[in-house]
Amino acid sequence: MIAFIEYSDIFGKLDLNAFKHDAIEASVGISIILISIALVFFLTYKKLWVWLWRDWLTSLDHKKIGVMYLIVSAAMLFKGFVDAAMMRAQQAFSVGDSFGYLGAPHFQQIFTAHGTTMIFFVAMGMVFGLINILLPLQIGARDVAFPFLNNLSFWFFAVGAALLIVSLMIGNYAGTGWVSYPPLSGIKYSPGVGVDYWLWGIQIAGVGTLLSGVNFLVTIFKMRCPGMTLMKMPLFVWSVLNSLVLIVFAFPILTATLAMLSLDRMMGMHFFTSDFGGYPMMYVNLIWAWGHPEVYILVLPAFGIFSEVVATFSGKKLFGYTSMVWAMVAITFLSFIVWLHHFFTMGAGPKVNAFFGIMTMIIAVPTGVKVFNWLFTMFKGRVQFKTPMLWFLGFVIIFTIGGMDGVLMAIAPVDFQVHNSLFLVAHFHSMVIGGVLFGILAGFTYWFPKIFGFKLNEKYGGYAAFCWIFGFLFAFIPLYILGLMGATRRLNHYEAATGWQPLFIVAAIGVCIIAVGVFFQIVQLIVSIKEKDQNMDTTGDPWNGRTLEWSTTSPAPFYNFATIPEVSERDPFWTMKHHKQEAKYVEIHMPKNSPHGVFIGALSFTFSFGLIWNMWWLAIVSLIGMIVCLMIRLFDRDTEYAISPQEVEKFELANKHLN
Repeated sequence: MIAFIEYSDIFGKLDLNAFKHDAIEASVGISIILISIALVFFLTYKKLWVWLWRDWLTSLDHKKIGVMYLIVSAAMLFKGFVDAAMMRAQQAFSVGDSFGYLGAPHFQQIFTAHGTTMIFFVAMGMVFGLINILLPLQIGARDVAFPFLNNLSFWFFAVGAALLIVSLMIGNYAGTGWVSYPPLSGIKYSPGVGVDYWLWGIQIAGVGTLLSGVNFLVTIFKMRCPGMTLMKMPLFVWSVLNSLVLIVFAFPILTATLAMLSLDRMMGMHFFTSDFGGYPMMYVNLIWAWGHPEVYILVLPAFGIFSEVVATFSGKKLFGYTSMVWAMVAITFLSFIVWLHHFFTMGAGPKVNAFFGIMTMIIAVPTGVKVFNWLFTMFKGRVQFKTPMLWFLGFVIIFTIGGMDGVLMAIAPVDFQVHNSLFLVAHFHSMVIGGVLFGILAGFTYWFPKIFGFKLNEKYGGYAAFCWIFGFLFAFIPLYILGLMGATRRLNHYEAATGWQPLFIVAAIGVCIIAVGVFFQIVQLIVSIKEKDQNMDTTGDPWNGRTLEWSTTSPAPFYNFATIPEVSERDPFWTMKHHKQEAKYVEIHMPKNSPHGVFIGALSFTFSFGLIWNMWWLAIVSLIGMIVCLMIRLFDRDTEYAISPQEVEKFELANKHLN
């Protein structure tokens, strides 16, 4: 009977050709396999598997989940940075008779993977990592509203990243750009599995993001400590709240859009094809109706981080708290009515272009309000130029440049000139690197003692910040000039007569300077670990912080607060240090670890892999497995345990002795 089973019924489209790659792709795949084997050997040799499973992989502690987000995102940042370096090297030397070292299809896969990696698996992952660690601490909560959902969301995120990595070894990745416009992303023009890897990686990760959005939104509204009204929340919490509102409204659009494109490819439907009434421009509208709010989903938490950093290192209360809150609310609202500026050139007409151009200019106003408020906070303050503050100053320079040219591109005739050029690439990176990444790095440095219990080395942190800032200017200012000269994005070869090569070489030098900055960050981490005994912080307040998370030890215990705090001011910890409160012990209930998130995540990987390669039996079995695991979890009554006051006292004494 087995002899009658067709090969295609078992393995679908998967055959030996899926493992054939060029020398560069093969070396990357081999490197990934060797690193994985080395990691498994290390964990086995050190007998760490049980510890890893019990204390991390199955943990429902929001702080540990946040750290796992940061670890996965850091690995993907390395991968995305290598992609960027490969593209700049290709563009610096692929001129005239020289065609560089990358073929056109491989170059297309690299720029698609680079954009997807950096947006979905670096920026989103790092933002959610910091939100996980800090949000409950800042609102005086012991955990998030739905701890298991938090763990499951992380595993969906990790599976999305894993699918991207697997595409480097089995099959290939999409070459359609990180938003994959049809008809290029349709089955007719992209018949391979590359677009399917892109679709299902983002779809699974996007579902995790949506679940996290609901989880954290409920956490903010229902779990704030007594006395913390909305207008007494820290600015970071306000920024996260607005970001979560965007997630809840925008990510269902992405989910539906990707589902329709998947049906076009898998079942021959025609949502976005020109045949049988399909409409490719509908995809463009939908993807940017999600895509532009996505930019603010990422940058709003960074704004909140800068609000905390500037107030702390200026020794002052934040200037214009109320105006900052309303500026974020305005940005949140306006971000939904500017999406069409991404395709001014596609024939919408002058009235539509004028409306979206005006809205784009208006959204710059509340953003400008925030920048001026930060600068006024510094004015006449005792400014300390610590590493987090250096990241802020780099942000002000680069983000302001990007904001000004963004307003310039809001003028439709200008956009007609620079659309699809490297000018646009430089603008976007000014927003995402100068705004989002610098904000994340500032927050990571600022809260590192709260996460791990000791500070990062200031000297190497300063070196890294300066290399990143100057490296960015060298890498992207030439792209502004090249864009005005007519150089288009996604360009893997150009003629010598254009005179573009010197500027591409300068851009490549900028990437090398950023690489030196990354090197200093690695050195900073190594040196800080070696010096952690001297830099150990047991007070919980290494920076003289103002918000509630500094009122507990560093790192925070698994229950966050032995007694739930009560607040009466916008800077609650600042008040607590001067007016001691009487502690009122409330019995602690904490969630037990759960393996079901790991199992559902693993099954979501095999489900997606089965759909990508048309292995329908694998997809069906995996889907059934996910449903079974979820039902078991739903009917599990034994999901939490109580902690007595004596156990809390014993833990805190042991923790104090350890530190």
